[in-house]
Amino acid sequence: MKTRKYWLLLGSVLMITFAILGFYGNEVYRQAPPIPEVVKSKNGEILLTKDEILTGQQVWQTTGGQQLGSVWGHGAYQAPDWTADWLHREIIAFQELASSQIFGKSFDKLVSSEKVEIEALTKSSYRNASYNETEGNLTLHPLRAKAFKEVKKHYMDLFGGSKDLQYLREDYAIQEDVLKTDEQRELFSKFIFWTSWAASSNRPGENYTYTNNWPHEPLIDNIPTSANIFWSILSVILLLLGLGALIWYNSFKRREHQDPTSFSSQDPMKSISLTPSMKALWKYVFTVTGLFLFQVILGAVLAHYTVEGQDFYGFPLSEYLPYSLIRTWHIQAALFWIATAFLAAGLFLAPVINGGKDPERQLLGVNILFGALLLVVVGSMTGEYLAIHHKLSLESSFWFGHQGYEYTDLGRVWQIALLIGLGLWLTLMLRAILPALKRKDEGKHILAVFTGATTAIGLFYGAGLFYGAKTHISIMEYWRWWVVHLWVEGFFEVFATAALAFIFHKMGLVRSESATRNVLLGTSIFLVGGIPGTFHHLYFSGTPISITAIGACFSALEVVPLILIGQEAWETYRTHKLTPWASDYKWPIMFFTGVAFWNLVGAGLLGFLINPPIALYYMQGLNTTASHAHGATFGVYGLLSLGLMLLVLRRLTQGKVWNTYYIKLSFWTLNAGLLLMIGLSLLPIGLLQTWVSIETGLWYARSSDFLQTNLIETLRWARIIGDIIFIIGTASFAWFVMGLKFGWSYQEVAEQTLGSEPALAPLTKN
Repeated sequence: MKTRKYWLLLGSVLMITFAILGFYGNEVYRQAPPIPEVVKSKNGEILLTKDEILTGQQVWQTTGGQQLGSVWGHGAYQAPDWTADWLHREIIAFQELASSQIFGKSFDKLVSSEKVEIEALTKSSYRNASYNETEGNLTLHPLRAKAFKEVKKHYMDLFGGSKDLQYLREDYAIQEDVLKTDEQRELFSKFIFWTSWAASSNRPGENYTYTNNWPHEPLIDNIPTSANIFWSILSVILLLLGLGALIWYNSFKRREHQDPTSFSSQDPMKSISLTPSMKALWKYVFTVTGLFLFQVILGAVLAHYTVEGQDFYGFPLSEYLPYSLIRTWHIQAALFWIATAFLAAGLFLAPVINGGKDPERQLLGVNILFGALLLVVVGSMTGEYLAIHHKLSLESSFWFGHQGYEYTDLGRVWQIALLIGLGLWLTLMLRAILPALKRKDEGKHILAVFTGATTAIGLFYGAGLFYGAKTHISIMEYWRWWVVHLWVEGFFEVFATAALAFIFHKMGLVRSESATRNVLLGTSIFLVGGIPGTFHHLYFSGTPISITAIGACFSALEVVPLILIGQEAWETYRTHKLTPWASDYKWPIMFFTGVAFWNLVGAGLLGFLINPPIALYYMQGLNTTASHAHGATFGVYGLLSLGLMLLVLRRLTQGKVWNTYYIKLSFWTLNAGLLLMIGLSLLPIGLLQTWVSIETGLWYARSSDFLQTNLIETLRWARIIGDIIFIIGTASFAWFVMGLKFGWSYQEVAEQTLGSEPALAPLTKN
């Protein structure tokens, strides 16, 4: 009965928030920007068709899609946002054509009154270029049709082999001959044109565009809407209200402190012998470490691409491993090693939950799952290589190569294979969990939350199957963020919270009642903002204003539980000092404490920096987003995954005393490197971009004219300081893990027998 109200709270949160997510998701479908059957000039000339737009979307996917520049602000940061770039180039071309036709001279040579006339014609031609719903057609001003052809030629030259634009490809870090045929280049251009039309044409009956006036483009009055400003202000008020409520609650709630005399005289986990399936997890740990090292090396290459473009210290690397491929692998490797760490932690806990023994044929399942994971990693990365090098057809590319969407890049076949693997993992977990749930146990409620999170991880990745190669990009974004935000940022965090609570309960470091209450309450607070907060990624993705309202209000509340995480981390750190044997777990706990810091800084502070609609209006697709992405992805989920691996390794090496020099070095250099990477480079560049985005427009903030200035180049080179320190931390972690297997990461071995009690004196050195 004591926990019933917390279960009711969690159940209510899940029911209400998913209802909101589903209802307004239907609005995304209903109000997505239309794709005209035909786009033509007023003189009747057909410029493009719906089929060409959708096929062009497939061509864009084969270039790496969101890994090569961005569309509607989502994607990579080195090349332009193609929507903003096309729109600005087309507007400039339109003004020149109109000036020449009406006044017989260049726009720059017009007097003020003449410029006003051309500017008024431009705004009218763009903001009122409305889709005819009855006919299913879009008709453009004749001068815009000519401007369309001019910009299309520029894009065909840029994505082809034009020598005149070789300097621009280098500035954008685009390899030569990105698209191999004129037909592909033309189709790509037509898709980008459509995204710019949706960003510049008013919704029927409204005074704002399909993308809510994004991107900032003063030439056609693309400026923040009233709704954008209103919901931004309200989101800040809700954040303050949430923080106030949390502080009030913490001031009056009864605090519990564990009495040191209540602890066991030795680690309770040592009473659990290592099972065959537990011992088999060494290969998972090595895979996590290897992919982590691989990802960091790729990140260093990416950082260098931002200053040298196509080469790596003079070597023409882009001919073999272009920017879009390296970035694809960099992001995908991160997701793979983080996910593998969570899967391994779950598999390690399964026998513990099952009373210290493996379910039948658990070892076989663990080995099959490992093989499946390797197949997905190697197969998907090979497919992406072939797709970006245009060795696959458009249809084959989506299925076996590159889907083109950030974080869900892997081909559909590999995506399905990964989902099957997650299903196998879920089966292996539930075989151990379900019998335990039937037993009367103090930790039963924690285990129930853990079960729910485990099931969600196994199933929610399937949301990525709800779109296809030619699905409307607004609808695709809706489902993509189910995977990125709900699967990764939502249920992985709940899984980790419940897993750590269960472990610390088993170790006797926290009381069952207290742990259960904290897990249920923390999960409820986190998900009440986190689930509808998914919409804050979709403010400008062709969605209605209602998405902005829901996303702004609920995502502001996501910051609130991060305060709780910091408090819990401190309590955990304090607790590990209350008994001698708990010092064995100092470094896993230190990594979890680092998670709390980056939850507040990377996810909280840097996240809320870009979270309000008015902030994201100017910052979407800039390096402010990259600052948040690095701080949250590695700072939170990366450190959490490494901490989980250390927790597993602590038990896999039970009876042995660690030499902690390299893991200590790793912890501090990883955190310091990440802080310097963001503080010396990513964040300053992002803030400078924000300034010019506000003053001039997004197109300029992402242009080579701005990004190749001396100041930006200097800031990019400054990143090498943080990168080197971070690489030292990565190498130290890998060296330490290898040493645990091969012997050099130990101070001494007290006993060779598994489960034996180590000498206590050396432990104080940890």
